[in-house]
Amino acid sequence: MHLKAFTKSKSLGNNEGITFKLGLALHFVEIEAMKSFAALFAATLFAIVIAMAVPGCTTPPSKQDLEAFQPVQAVLETNCVHCHGDNRLSSMPSIHDSNALAKLVGTGKWIVPGRPEQSRFFQVVTFPDQVPGAMPPTGHAITSSERVILREWILEGASVPAGSNIIFTPRGKMPRSE
Repeated sequence: MHLKAFTKSKSLGNNEGITFKLGLALHFVEIEAMKSFAALFAATLFAIVIAMAVPGCTTPPSKQDLEAFQPVQAVLETNCVHCHGDNRLSSMPSIHDSNALAKLVGTGKWIVPGRPEQSRFFQVVTFPDQVPGAMPPTGHAITSSERVILREWILEGASVPAGSNIIFTPRGKMPRSE
């Protein structure tokens, strides 16, 4: 602010040209300093974005987060990943890893944190076999203890361990395939 005021001042006498040149130089320094700050800010922001996008640059999930998620992962690997993994139809939501699962969580998505009854994911796994859209399709529904695990997980916020991608591997026989 002081520099701008100085650049607008006028001097009288023989030193008028020197005063004007000094004012322009100081104004130029002020502009360059603002450019440097903007460049530094942009570079810092860019580095943060890159660090978040590059695998291995994020903090791995805590042991506690992984242990808390383990029962949910077991239910998914036993009942969902067979059909919703890598070999799924394009119309099916993907549940092949924790990153794909995390994309299904949120308001207006398949899994609504804190609201299992409003979560389409929870609805379809609790439908009786005779209801169209029941998952897994035709045959053996998930157990009541598995329903409790999924319900509690959604009620508690449906958190998926962040920091590294957990690949889900199908367990046992394909559910409801008989």
